[in-house]
Amino acid sequence: MSFLVNGSPTNEFDVGRGLRQGDPLSPFLFLLATEGFNVMVSKAVQLNLFEGYKFVYEGIKVSYLQYADDTLITGKKSWKNVSVIKLILHFLNCCLV
Repeated sequence: MSFLVNGSPTNEFDVGRGLRQGDPLSPFLFLLATEGFNVMVSKAVQLNLFEGYKFVYEGIKVSYLQYADDTLITGKKSWKNVSVIKLILHFLNCCLV
């Protein structure tokens, strides 16, 4: 494969899949995946397909928590919630591979 830069092709290079540790594109791929996850879980909550964990104090519902590269999915104990999260993760895996 090669790219056209200002109308001139670059040197050819082999195309491969995946990113190596320390690759400068890794954070951007992570952001794409987490933003997709955020949008899909938010939509599932909005459509009442997924019910987050409700804290007694203040009545706040939490669907997931993210810090750095960790994600904690929280929700009501039900097979419906498990199925919805499984579908979301499967969809994201298919899209990003």
